Amino acid sequence: MLQFDEYKVKLNNIVPDLDDLDQALGLEAAAREVEMLESESASDGFWNNLEKAQKVQQRISQLKGKLEGQERRRNEWSDLMTLCEMGNEEEDDSLLPELEEGFAKLEADIEEARLSSLLTGEYDNSNAILTIHAGAGGTEAQDWAQMLYRMYTRWAERHGYACKTMDYQDCEEGGIKSATITISGENAYGHLKSEHGVHRLVRVSPFDAQARRQTSFSAVEVMPELPDDVEVDIRPEDIEMQVYRSSGAGGQHVNKTSSAVRLIHKPTGVVVSCQTERSQFQNRDNCMRMLRSRLVQLKMEAHLEKISDIKGVQLKIEWGSQIRSYVFMPYQLVKDNRTAYETSNINAVMDGDIDGFINAYLKASATGNWATK
Repeated sequence: MLQFDEYKVKLNNIVPDLDDLDQALGLEAAAREVEMLESESASDGFWNNLEKAQKVQQRISQLKGKLEGQERRRNEWSDLMTLCEMGNEEEDDSLLPELEEGFAKLEADIEEARLSSLLTGEYDNSNAILTIHAGAGGTEAQDWAQMLYRMYTRWAERHGYACKTMDYQDCEEGGIKSATITISGENAYGHLKSEHGVHRLVRVSPFDAQARRQTSFSAVEVMPELPDDVEVDIRPEDIEMQVYRSSGAGGQHVNKTSSAVRLIHKPTGVVVSCQTERSQFQNRDNCMRMLRSRLVQLKMEAHLEKISDIKGVQLKIEWGSQIRSYVFMPYQLVKDNRTAYETSNINAVMDGDIDGFINAYLKASATGNWATK
């Protein structure tokens, strides 16, 4: 049948894409590294250093996931080709819907894997530390910040990433002033770095008795969680430490002890907070890790040699500085100003479906094809 012959041609046309993906993903090198690490993990005394052993096991899991993913794609290709042959032999057009769906899924899977192969930055493979700040505007802006918090935690759930709230400053009237979450998983930072910037909301405010349209802003900061072996020169005298009582989603022992910690790096003005642990010392350690990550990110952005020379980059949470707009009224549209990628399915976006925006950003980063302003 003609339709099955057409799909056989389409399937043969994507074979070069699969072959190119083998190279882009570095599968030969990955297989060699798995063999080496598995040999190391089988050696005597491997588990004596628990932290190192856990990192080796995590690396093995990541590499195997890459290898198994490509094997799955090739198996799916083979299954679809078999389906074409069956359809032709039996002249059974009832197989067409399954074939169409399977081919579309395989194409999307190949494209997603190809985009992931573009994550070659030094820290792209790291976990991500994401902080949301409400802009000016009171309850309306704070509610918007909470909506973004939910969007990113839902995105993490969709991808099987672990998500841990480090700090959560809620408000009595509703919403949050700020929140910090660590999203752990392969390439978490590489994907989420596209979210760094100001996000703008336009809607009829549920907090306005006159049902007027409101515009709100929230800033999202994204930084990589650095490995312990990355050295950052932070002088003790440059740090101001504040303690306060935990509150909201980040603290289970609300208002009982001043265990939450806020660190201020005086030379740059960078502020980090953590209230997720019961111990003040543990929260301080978490803050130090976040501070190291933020300072290294600023150093990369500024191309400077000394941390002491870096001035904190302050995001202006206002009109004209947004990277993306979310319009609920008078129409529904989410549009990224950098890539021009847009969708009208705003409910899906707020439920964590932001892969289209992330992928468009990765494509633009690789090709330099940014939207004109």
